[in-house]
Amino acid sequence: MAHTFLRVRTLQAALLLLGGSVSQIALAQASSPRGGWPVTPAQRAAAQQAGEAGVPLADLRAGAPEVYVVKRGDTLWSIAGLYLQSPWRWPQLWGMNMQEVGNPHLIYPGQQLELVREGGRARLRMAGREGAAAGEPPTVKLEPRTRSEALPDLALPTLRPGLIEPFLAEPLVVSEAQLAQAPRLVGAGDSRVLLTRGDRAYARGPASAPMVMPEREGNDAGTGRDWVVVRGARNLRDPISGQSLGVEVQMVGRARLVREEAAQASPPVPASVDILSARQELRAGDQLLPMPPRQFVSYAPRAPEAPISGGLVLAVYGDAVSTVGQNQVVALNKGAADGLASGHVLAILQEGRRITDRDAQGKPQVIALPEERNGLLMVFRAFDHVAYALVLETRQGVKVGDRLAPPR
Repeated sequence: MAHTFLRVRTLQAALLLLGGSVSQIALAQASSPRGGWPVTPAQRAAAQQAGEAGVPLADLRAGAPEVYVVKRGDTLWSIAGLYLQSPWRWPQLWGMNMQEVGNPHLIYPGQQLELVREGGRARLRMAGREGAAAGEPPTVKLEPRTRSEALPDLALPTLRPGLIEPFLAEPLVVSEAQLAQAPRLVGAGDSRVLLTRGDRAYARGPASAPMVMPEREGNDAGTGRDWVVVRGARNLRDPISGQSLGVEVQMVGRARLVREEAAQASPPVPASVDILSARQELRAGDQLLPMPPRQFVSYAPRAPEAPISGGLVLAVYGDAVSTVGQNQVVALNKGAADGLASGHVLAILQEGRRITDRDAQGKPQVIALPEERNGLLMVFRAFDHVAYALVLETRQGVKVGDRLAPPR
């Protein structure tokens, strides 16, 4: 059967024929990435610099593959980790191939990367690009197949979102005043003590803020009527200043307001809510907060644009444990007001042990060993004065009080 040759020029036209013989998959040259993945000016500048000069060989990881074929499940973070000693510097990987990779978030399975070393520098390029016009995507050789899948859906993320998404709606930080004004569940219509999904429950707000229906509905039927059910309020205080940074609460369920409260009736009539979901059995006394807006954020790892002074691991999220490991979540004592944002990567420093040293005369003296880098974490949600971060890697576990530093 004759092979079909075509040059794919646009993202919309690009299709990956599953099961076929694909020597290369076209890289879509899109002006803006799918799904709202921004490329910051700092990332673009770093990539431009690396694209012009390449990366010093000293920055390459030992054993970096000469040729690598992108696979399903890869991320830019994981590919950067194959080539660079610091995976969070993924923009440099993009820069090493910047002329061919117009958008760092649109790299696809099947593409073949080649490592080129010249003059003490290193660059990546797409295999088979010799003779291609500048800015042109590579030629794709395909065998006809009937099964197809949209290429944009296969684009590689910088970091796998599934590690973070379970936590996006969980950690909530509010002020003491907000929590004091939060409605509370008062029970069900029968004698049941515990509530779960599908139950009708009743709730009351404080006298100054009864639960009422929103004045106008949006396109979504739940707009203004959806609430999260929370418990376990914990006041987060800065370990240095002692100042309250906010109150952390844990989301245990979701509810929808179906009938507003009649606070002026005699006797008062509570609001009616339907329990939409429950991670634990709900009970009277649990509080309700307005559903926070859904977070559409980039998980593109990068260094903070400005130094974060005095950053510490403030608390461990969830069950009370003293030390956490990779892919667990911690709270930081710095937030959006301090310059932290989603995607910022910070190094974790472990305090050195105190040991007793003896001089030549045998006289003892207590000395402190220096701090050592103990891993990396990445911010995925930032409130005003508190941020939550995912532990990307750690050698000996992360604990409350560990200091934070730039990732360099």
